[in-house]
Amino acid sequence: MRKIANTKIVDKSEQKTTTVLPGEPYPLGATWDGKGVNFAVYSENATSVELCLFDSPESETEDVRVAIKEVTHHVWHVYVPGLKPGQLYGYRVHGPYEPMLGLRFNHNKLLIDPYAKAISGTINWHDALFGYKIGDPEEDLSFSELDSAPYIPKSVVVNHLFDWEGVTPPEIPYHDTIIYEAHVKGFTCLHPDIPEDIRGTYAGLAHPASISYLKKLGVNAIELMPIHHFIADRHLKERGLTNYWGYNSIGFFAPDVRYSSTGTTGQQVIEFKNMVKEMHKAGIEVILDVVYNHTGEGNQMGPTLSFRGIDNLSYYRLTDGRYYMDYTGTGNTLNARLPSALRLIMDSLRYWITEMHVDGFRFDLASTLARELHEVDRLSAFFDIIHQDPIISQVKLIAEPWDIGHDGYQVGKFPIGWAEWNGRYRDCMRDYWRGADSMLAEFAERFTGSSDLYKTEYRLPTASINFITAHDGFTLNDLVSYNEKHNEANGEESRDGESHNRSWNCGEEGDTENGEVIELRNKQKRNFLTTLFLSQGVPMLVAGDEWGRTQQGNNNAYCQDNEISWLNWDKVDENLLNFTQKLIAFCKAHPSFRRKQWFRGTPIKGVGLEDIAWFLPEGIEMPEESWNHDFAKSLGIFLNGKGIRHMNPKGEPIYDDSFYIIFNAHYEPVNYTMPPEKYGTSWRMVIDTSRDIVDENGEVFGPGSSVAVDSRSVVVFKHALEKQKI
Repeated sequence: MRKIANTKIVDKSEQKTTTVLPGEPYPLGATWDGKGVNFAVYSENATSVELCLFDSPESETEDVRVAIKEVTHHVWHVYVPGLKPGQLYGYRVHGPYEPMLGLRFNHNKLLIDPYAKAISGTINWHDALFGYKIGDPEEDLSFSELDSAPYIPKSVVVNHLFDWEGVTPPEIPYHDTIIYEAHVKGFTCLHPDIPEDIRGTYAGLAHPASISYLKKLGVNAIELMPIHHFIADRHLKERGLTNYWGYNSIGFFAPDVRYSSTGTTGQQVIEFKNMVKEMHKAGIEVILDVVYNHTGEGNQMGPTLSFRGIDNLSYYRLTDGRYYMDYTGTGNTLNARLPSALRLIMDSLRYWITEMHVDGFRFDLASTLARELHEVDRLSAFFDIIHQDPIISQVKLIAEPWDIGHDGYQVGKFPIGWAEWNGRYRDCMRDYWRGADSMLAEFAERFTGSSDLYKTEYRLPTASINFITAHDGFTLNDLVSYNEKHNEANGEESRDGESHNRSWNCGEEGDTENGEVIELRNKQKRNFLTTLFLSQGVPMLVAGDEWGRTQQGNNNAYCQDNEISWLNWDKVDENLLNFTQKLIAFCKAHPSFRRKQWFRGTPIKGVGLEDIAWFLPEGIEMPEESWNHDFAKSLGIFLNGKGIRHMNPKGEPIYDDSFYIIFNAHYEPVNYTMPPEKYGTSWRMVIDTSRDIVDENGEVFGPGSSVAVDSRSVVVFKHALEKQKI
């Protein structure tokens, strides 16, 4: 090991001495300036901090240990001249080990920098990674003297310079956004047109085959499941499984090394940036699924990897000193009430926007971040800081509006500027199409943007991120193929995962050769997709649902890094894919389905018709009493193309064709009478889910004519704008 003498590092191998300088407390993390590296780490309760430098990822102990002497406002900082990008480092933090008081300092544990921009590898699980002695009767009150350096990945100094080639973010407005939720590895892992050496990586996602597919599908925003460097839990690894989804972050600034094809000592940063650049060139936004509610260190029995050893009291919500508040079901909760943790989150968000050029974030279990003491507070410091931040407030902010704590279900309760995963939309549409008892009034609310959830808070329909499925739960194919979850591969006897899925197997459980069941399932998939893309709000499609991907009934495949989770490009349902592509193109072509403002249900000046009207099968407008029938499964909806009520970027009014949509979730066909002439003189059928049709040159029907609508199907008619007399 190189020696340390006061403020000098003596390198015996090269016979030279480097003077260690005081450095600066800002910015936190390791910052290379071309001449050396400034290191800064926050710890309010530490008694001393040591910077440990490593020559290679294989080094089992540090080659240099630097005692940091300078402390400014609880930030320990030092500048080491001559260091370059690729330098590996970590910290040893000294202080009291008094778990009953929330203090868990243990200098035997090498710690990952909370602000590390890259991390060199993954955890090699060993008892040394824990601050206490594994198996000791005192449990976490005991003290471990084992050195964890050989088993923990090292933080990496990175070069922030990158040529963006003048490519700028697409800045797609919410009402024009179509989100595609995908897993970096799972999307390309089996893709036959992508070279094997980059499958499952950032480079694979940036490959022309990937981008060409996304463009042809028609989506314009890809929401990536967690790419912050994460921990694969020890208990999973010991069972031959892993944390595939990645909701277990340990590095909030570092793109996960597992998805890098080019290297582990900073190359992952360049590869990620290049992926973003290629997406932006194609007009596709990149949204990150971020997990700021907890870390991978778990509860008091978890490992000491970073935050716990740097300053447990400054990062986590604790109870009785020793224990951790757990609003997330993962063992701990980051304390967003504390300045140190709140600054970490905000600095991370700004970094991903300014340095990595991402376009927005989906916040996992966002209700946790809004908790002040125990209650969810919509005016918490977290929201206040984001609203006043000139950088973070300008990107897409999407909440998963729930956690497992008391009053954690907060759908519709986030502030202006936020969009939300609308779980009530998902539940309503699933109930409607499986034929469950449900009110048409609920269906109408969800279809038109959920005004009951968002309008009273002065938010817009685009606050609703509409989805039928997400990574967490059944795929679309499995939603219509299974009544029960089948999570046996997870090794928990199917006790894990949601039990109330609102799914329907269409008559037989799982795989079948019954032609009638297969036909019904295919129709139901088209019904769900059509409902999703015709609804007001922002649609989110899960990767593979557009062509019938299955997880064989596993609705909680978080630990399945295998064929259960990966997209199998050899089993694409080309008919469903073709239908989805046409459906997305149709919706993008018609602003009637992408409105920025709420429907008013009142006559439009100069037209004399409402912007929206609701019809019974008899062709008459829906009376009040029909809305609350739980047995009613059919209705018609008129959308007035002259009632869009917002302008294009040039300030010109937007007009569109008018549409008449018939939803029939009844198990029998229903004869519909087309609406009176004042609504349209000529209606052309453009979508029929019973016949797998999306075609703007379909059959024409006149006002008052009868149309047979098949059981469990959607039919859409168009009245061309230039022919309207209304």
